[in-house]
Amino acid sequence: MTATVTLWIDYVSPYAFVSKAWAYDLERDYDIALQWRPYTLDIASFQQSVAARDPHHWRRVRYAYMDARRFANRQGLTLKGPTKIFYARPANAGMLHAQRHGAFRRYNDLVFDRFWRRELDPEDVAAVEALLIEAGAPPGFAAFLAGEGGEEHDRLRAEAEASGVFGVPTFVFDGELFWGGDRIGLLRERLDEKGVSRR
Repeated sequence: MTATVTLWIDYVSPYAFVSKAWAYDLERDYDIALQWRPYTLDIASFQQSVAARDPHHWRRVRYAYMDARRFANRQGLTLKGPTKIFYARPANAGMLHAQRHGAFRRYNDLVFDRFWRRELDPEDVAAVEALLIEAGAPPGFAAFLAGEGGEEHDRLRAEAEASGVFGVPTFVFDGELFWGGDRIGLLRERLDEKGVSRR
């Protein structure tokens, strides 16, 4: 029987970016249905605004990007630090539009790649729609975001928090949370313990 694993991500998280390939590997290796879901981070609320950050916060931010860049380099990925703090609701809701139209995997790859090369503004609705069309989804994203898509995004974010999610990437299996790509090994152990078949 196929098991369900939910993966909460935000396209502007460097750790979500570097865990993408590991998530694809997990889906390839196990008989699971991997459900990708958006969890849009309000970064300024927990990392402070750029203007309000003290030297301690800047050391933490610099370390986080240095750490994520190590993993990116091992995968041959380009990871350039963002030029500002983004609230990526449009790009993250774009995931839902792509899923509805069979364009998720291509969209997922394009958004991550373009954002971390500084070639995509994830807050720009027109830019997100253009990327969706490039990925194979039909036009209509702006209306989707303004209506049911935006509502679904917000409902999913509340659902994530109700289940205990606080950061990304977070994998959820059988009610248990695994936060961070470096916890995938523990998730694999749990899948084996629960008897989830390997492909």
